Amino acid sequence: MKKPSSRIREEIAKLQEQLKQAETRQAERIGRIALRAGIAEIEIEDADLLAAFEDLARGFREARHGRLERKGSADRGSSSGQAETVKTSAASGSIGGD
Repeated sequence: MKKPSSRIREEIAKLQEQLKQAETRQAERIGRIALRAGIAEIEIEDADLLAAFEDLARGFREARHGRLERKGSADRGSSSGQAETVKTSAASGSIGGD
């Protein structure tokens, strides 16, 4: 049975509100962490700060991708991949450990 367009619009509006709330929670979390790290005390242009955050995000993505690749090779019998995964995980865990 097909939904009427008005019901679809209501669902879209509800999802947009959920998205807005999720983004607000994420922004508040990241903002709190940035404040704890002392970012607010640094004189930096928004564009430069955005570029630094993009670099940081790229580094985390690449590290995560590398860990997943090493984990896959460890599952196939490579013990060095397991050691690297543990070392990388321990290093990345120290960032938010407060």
